[in-house]
Amino acid sequence: MWHQPLSCRHISNVSALVNLTFNSPHRTASHPMYEVHPQPCVDEKALITPENKDLGTSRDVFAEDDVYQIQYKTLSWQAVSLLMIAEIVSNGILSLPSALAVVGIVPAVILIVFLGIFGLYTAKLLIDFKLNHLNVHTMGDAGYVISGPVAREVLAFGTVAFAVFSSGSEILSSQQALSTLSNQGMCSMYLVIIAGAVAFAISLPRTLDRLAWMGLFSAAAITLAGFFAMIGAGANPVPGRSLTVTASSNFFDAFLAVTNPVFAYAGHFMFFILISEMRRPEDAMKAAWCLQGFATVFYAVFSIVMYVYIGNTVQSPALFSLPPVWAKATFAIALPNFLFCAGLCTHTAAKLVFVRIFRHSEHVHSHTLLGWTVWTLLCFAAIAIAVILAIAVPIFSYLIGIAAALFAAWYTYGLAGFFWLHDVYHMKGGVNGLKQRSIGTGIAVLTVIAGAFICVAGTYVSIKLIAEAYADGQVGRPFVC
Repeated sequence: MWHQPLSCRHISNVSALVNLTFNSPHRTASHPMYEVHPQPCVDEKALITPENKDLGTSRDVFAEDDVYQIQYKTLSWQAVSLLMIAEIVSNGILSLPSALAVVGIVPAVILIVFLGIFGLYTAKLLIDFKLNHLNVHTMGDAGYVISGPVAREVLAFGTVAFAVFSSGSEILSSQQALSTLSNQGMCSMYLVIIAGAVAFAISLPRTLDRLAWMGLFSAAAITLAGFFAMIGAGANPVPGRSLTVTASSNFFDAFLAVTNPVFAYAGHFMFFILISEMRRPEDAMKAAWCLQGFATVFYAVFSIVMYVYIGNTVQSPALFSLPPVWAKATFAIALPNFLFCAGLCTHTAAKLVFVRIFRHSEHVHSHTLLGWTVWTLLCFAAIAIAVILAIAVPIFSYLIGIAAALFAAWYTYGLAGFFWLHDVYHMKGGVNGLKQRSIGTGIAVLTVIAGAFICVAGTYVSIKLIAEAYADGQVGRPFVC
């Protein structure tokens, strides 16, 4: 169990402090490559460093005290896994089958499984980093730890931007579902506004445990929708369909297809926020195992079944490849998940800004008028921006790809390598510590390189897609149905 550091005024001399810190029964077992350290017993007033001064010293971002009106640290690892499954799998299954049509079934499935395992590895590094720095609440805080105030602002902005764009993406999925169910009977702009209003209501609870029960139903909904889609595809196979085992393609088309499975696992940007509200942060790895295990298996099975029965004509989203009745039924089942995930992403964006403004103040832990006013306005602002982008920006779906390339590539993959290198260097003997862990160092460096490559190549592909869309006249006008 992790504890708040004791005040050093309770320790009579330096020797006692050293003995208490290094002989504590609460020390954590070491990892083969990376050891998680409990927070040492130190005098917080003596630790006013650039890192912890702005982050509220070394204390956990959410204090545990029964006198507080709002209790944050209430999530179990099971609840966290359900929230993450609901968020990640939501849009992941919609686009994955089309990747098989471009690069072939064998390379695509190998890539899906590899990225699932790779995502589990980077999740482990993120969790270790969080447990070593309990004051880290967001990627922005983590950026401040490893590289100072500029990194904090960049990564905090990226988290908010990506959360808002993700919310907008889920709102567009909700609009597609509602349009399909209504036979295009209502203006899509109005459907976007309706979906945004529902997502706003979902985002309002101040603590994630209030959303956990909805996470259960949301995860069940998207899973059931996936199974229902596979049944529909199997019951209505496309006659004369063609399948590709492996396919050669140019870099643009191949990487465009690869971005679907790469960003299907792009939920790591929420990890720090979720772990901060866990009762037992040290159980976070159980949630990561559950998330990555389920997502990897479900992605692989869903992609293979849909592709085998539909063939190379499979669309993105894949549900549009089903017969109308099956498409309507599947969209109806998945709709609650789309709406919930839009609300969860909105909650995430608002939570980052709210904690940044009121960190360790009464407005975080109490039902104050100012606290609730600011919180409501932040949720409204986030969902309003997402809705306006979805309605007013004809290339918004392409911009989502750019946001994913610029930020999700780092949050899910590249930054984890930096976190490992930082903590081993500062906690395990500097350069010698890195040399002694040559395998771990090599993998961490490759992780950073992979994140950089995905970022650059993904941005290039997304920008080229926008240019081609304008050239082909595929870009519509803003504020139209």
